[in-house]
Amino acid sequence: AELTARKKQYNHYRDQLLSFEDGEVEWKTIGEVFDLKNGYTPSKANFEYWTNGEIPWFRMEDIRANGRILKTAIQSVSTSSVKGRLTPANSLIMSTTATLGEHALVEVPFLTNQQITSFSISKDYCGKVDVKFMFHYFFKFGKWCSENANRNGGMGIIGLAKLKKFEIPIPPLTEQARIVAILDKFDALTNSLTAGLPLEIELRQKQYEHYRNLLLSFPKPEEVEA
Repeated sequence: AELTARKKQYNHYRDQLLSFEDGEVEWKTIGEVFDLKNGYTPSKANFEYWTNGEIPWFRMEDIRANGRILKTAIQSVSTSSVKGRLTPANSLIMSTTATLGEHALVEVPFLTNQQITSFSISKDYCGKVDVKFMFHYFFKFGKWCSENANRNGGMGIIGLAKLKKFEIPIPPLTEQARIVAILDKFDALTNSLTAGLPLEIELRQKQYEHYRNLLLSFPKPEEVEA
């Protein structure tokens, strides 16, 4: 109950901090601020691509298993499998096929599979945009993606053309940093509760069992006589 309440509170304040009135900030499209790229899967038939890989290859499973700030992937691929350039470090990724709108910040150069679209800040906006601010705003963007995807045939998908049209706010860098500081603290609290509460319950359970066993332990008659 405590964890659920904290998550609702965090989501409420995040939405408030990331809401801006008309004329309050500059608005740009995703296509103006980011370079977008869809991922791919190197051929499984080529054993070399999947042996001794040093390049992280991210999938939805990585977000599910390791959260939204990523440095290592469950699977890696070799340099020989790379088409073009790696996606640069400190780029955002989002699931845009099947599972929609889940995102993460990747802090190392990487590749993704075809279910994932990567978003790297364009050279025109380097120094104007804090990637952590965009990371937090991608919660809103992800919800929009889920609501606006093409679902013909059952499986949801949203293409690059539609993604590029979504508008995002560009507050002054000082305001971006202020919002990031607040949301990072709130996120840390929520995550510490997620990790900490089960451990706290486990420790209290062991403590309870220890004292219960002490209170319910009685010496046998022969032990008393001795």
